[in-house]
Amino acid sequence: MVTIVRAVAGNPGIPPSFPILLDAHMEIIEPAFAWLIEYATIRGRGRAAETVRTYGEHLHDWFDTLEQSGIAWDAIDEGVIAAYRNRMLEGPSPHTGRPYARATINARVHTVCRFYAWEHQRRLIADLPYTTAEHMLLDLEGPRPGLKAVNVNTLTLAEAERLPRPLRADELDRLFAQLGSPARLAAEWALTAGLRRKEICGLMPDMIPDNRDIAPEDTPLVGVPLTITKGDRPRTVYPPIRLIDRTHWYIGEERARIVRQHRRRNPRYRPPPNLLLTTIGTAMTKKRLTALFAEGFAAAGITGTLHWLRHTFAMAMLARLQIQARDNPNLNPLKIVQVLMGHRSITTTAIYLRCVELHERDLSESLAWLYGELIPDAA
Repeated sequence: MVTIVRAVAGNPGIPPSFPILLDAHMEIIEPAFAWLIEYATIRGRGRAAETVRTYGEHLHDWFDTLEQSGIAWDAIDEGVIAAYRNRMLEGPSPHTGRPYARATINARVHTVCRFYAWEHQRRLIADLPYTTAEHMLLDLEGPRPGLKAVNVNTLTLAEAERLPRPLRADELDRLFAQLGSPARLAAEWALTAGLRRKEICGLMPDMIPDNRDIAPEDTPLVGVPLTITKGDRPRTVYPPIRLIDRTHWYIGEERARIVRQHRRRNPRYRPPPNLLLTTIGTAMTKKRLTALFAEGFAAAGITGTLHWLRHTFAMAMLARLQIQARDNPNLNPLKIVQVLMGHRSITTTAIYLRCVELHERDLSESLAWLYGELIPDAA
């Protein structure tokens, strides 16, 4: 059985929490280690720790499958990868008990193929164990936007396009009525500033701007620089001043109450630096936040996740900017939303263009709710 362990701080050249794969004899699986360490640290190609962690988990599942099947890692062919893919397609995840999403299957297959492409490039294997086919895709970011030929992995599964939709005004009302603190505060940061779970959990009290000298009528939106983001790419978000006010209230009242309670119980207690705390005095984690929103959506009778609030923000912002662009032709709504959302590629942001068209009526109500209830001064 293959095991995955995390490197501790203090090992030269190995980042803390770096995933290390060990085989059944507790020996390091060197090909996987070499690829991951180069991907994480070498030649200026350092990647976000979360991406490296994900790739490590993908390779753990792959090498564990190979070991259980008695197949050497460098003796596989396209049929072995296809069988690995089909196993996930036909059976549930042993961790969740639910069927694998096609996107999850494709992500794992892509990681395996990236690993073997690296091994082939370094002549550690003679041939690539997979094939590619040429397809025409739309390129919106190149010097000459338009269709271009790209090589696509033939082992990946076709995925039906699943466009996000905005939460309607009545759904937002029902959801917020079911959320307690601090989940409601997290929801407002996602809905009015487009934050992801990781970014919400990474907020700290000292990141929240001083609001004492800010007049809502003059400054309805306030810039907040983020450092803990997807891909660790810093960006600035612009929550409404009313949310800044409520966040300061949470810090001074609810968060302070949690800290006092735990200090009375344990004088050595030191609160974590994170903004959002659980009732037991620990930092709010992505997993806990996901659970709170699962409970909230279920209680409200709505299908969705915390990320749907981020989608709603993106669509509402895009719709609002499109209206403003009618009088200001120099305004590029899509580019602005790309920056606000922290998307690396504008192609990702462009999905929201179709969403705005499909959900125009619901979006107009969501827009009125968002800018009427949460950001009244920005209407």
